Amino acid sequence: MPIVQQFTRRTMLSAAATLAAARTLRAQETGPRVATLDWALLETLLAIGANVVAATELRQFRQVAIKPDLPEGVADLGLRGTPNFEVLRFARPDLILNSNFYAWADPLMSRIAPVENHSIYKPGENPYILAEQATLAIGERLQRPAARRMVEDLAARLDRYKNLLAGGDGRPVLPINLGDARHYRVFGSDSMFGEVLKRVGLANAWTGATSYSAMAPMGIETLASMPEALIVLIPPHPEDAFAALTESAFWKALPAARENRVLTVGSINPYGALPAASRFADFLAEGFSHARNG
Repeated sequence: MPIVQQFTRRTMLSAAATLAAARTLRAQETGPRVATLDWALLETLLAIGANVVAATELRQFRQVAIKPDLPEGVADLGLRGTPNFEVLRFARPDLILNSNFYAWADPLMSRIAPVENHSIYKPGENPYILAEQATLAIGERLQRPAARRMVEDLAARLDRYKNLLAGGDGRPVLPINLGDARHYRVFGSDSMFGEVLKRVGLANAWTGATSYSAMAPMGIETLASMPEALIVLIPPHPEDAFAALTESAFWKALPAARENRVLTVGSINPYGALPAASRFADFLAEGFSHARNG
């Protein structure tokens, strides 16, 4: 065999071995390739540094959840209710995480990769506790120590916020999201936002029934029945609805509006997990701090 051919073959074998080693190293660094249909699981995966390769409605997720940041290379599976299974197949996930909201897709997705379910919103159950359990289970499954750190750091931060907010005036808080200028969705005690309020020592002004996260649609006139509340407006909501409501005579007559007891925060995923809870808590603490110092 000519020397040139021997050298070329050895070089190719060496290059192939180097490439294989690099791929192995990258796989070790990034972990299993994971896909999901559920936004609460998506934000959890992103927050713990998982190797997310495919998820649903990514453009809207960026607009609604805002954080955690979504890498550009994640494949968009389309609508959560009608995901594109061909795109999912081409994304080559090693594992698919799903929730009870999209359990109908399990048999179809299990033909592509193993499916594991972690549900955060269930009737009669605490979404914060379920989110903690899901985060820890996913972190252990993917060997991501950041999952436990996130659970512990958020719990500690909520305790600090409870001390920070203890000096307030004790007013109940009404977390709502506008549907249009005449209707809103209210987040009760069984929602993630309601649970955050409880953990930072704030009362939820809404004491009526909810549907294991929120109640909608509520007529805007019902806001008048909670005159002592501090209203927290949680986007996303239609800009024209927000403008029409805040310019209306009804809104301007509300005690909360007249007395500057309205806090508008940044957009948050209403059916989110611990990252959404963290974002809501940070906005509350910042808003109350500004109000106190202002």
